[in-house]
Amino acid sequence: MKLTTLGTGTIAITAERALAGHLVESGDVHLLMDCGSGVVSRVAALDWMGITHVALTHFHHDHHGDLPTLIFAWRHGRLPPRSEPVEVLGPVGTRELLDRMAAAYGAWVTDPGFPVTVREVVPDESVSLGGGGLVLEARKVPHTDESVAYSVHQDGRRIVYTGDTGFDDGLGAWAAGVDVLLCECSLPDSMAVPIHLTPRECGALAAKAAPGLLVLTHFYPPVERVDVRAEVGERFSGRVVLATDGWSTEL
Repeated sequence: MKLTTLGTGTIAITAERALAGHLVESGDVHLLMDCGSGVVSRVAALDWMGITHVALTHFHHDHHGDLPTLIFAWRHGRLPPRSEPVEVLGPVGTRELLDRMAAAYGAWVTDPGFPVTVREVVPDESVSLGGGGLVLEARKVPHTDESVAYSVHQDGRRIVYTGDTGFDDGLGAWAAGVDVLLCECSLPDSMAVPIHLTPRECGALAAKAAPGLLVLTHFYPPVERVDVRAEVGERFSGRVVLATDGWSTEL
């Protein structure tokens, strides 16, 4: 598996960071987890026509704003246009979300000339992606009513993406022993809120999960003005990466 962090920012728009989006590639499966604004520009350097699945963690705009753009690009952005199917996954309500997009932009959102399947994933459900043994699982996390984290695993290797979440000790236990914990790191302690993580909370979560690699993402500008690595390190002594757009690792 290969993980690329395409968008490591938030709705606080900066020139350096696109909004949320991360690509997992394994064999014929190219899974895009979240698709916030700016992600299509980041994925342009990769095989954007080859994306097979899009998994949304929740319905805030900074996590799905570029999905209509991506679908429109698949329809009109290259000749010949896309013919291969795409599966859009997400929590309950994802189908309604796409229907609302279609009502706003046009029927092409859900009927773009190639098959688009919507699959709503309930917590603790396992979904096989493709025929290579890649499995996606979801877990409820404290952010919005629908918010989930995702686990992607294959052949003994595993990535957990928290999406947006507040601190959740159970999430750390669910991610125990993971190879890569891709974790939101939104705000400094001085701006802490129950639905996002601070660096120290990221450290506490990682201490519970004991990942091989902790990869931090979803940075609001104020958190980048503190020593994120040092504050995480107060509670987690393992390897830490402060992700940038385009960073990647292979498992």
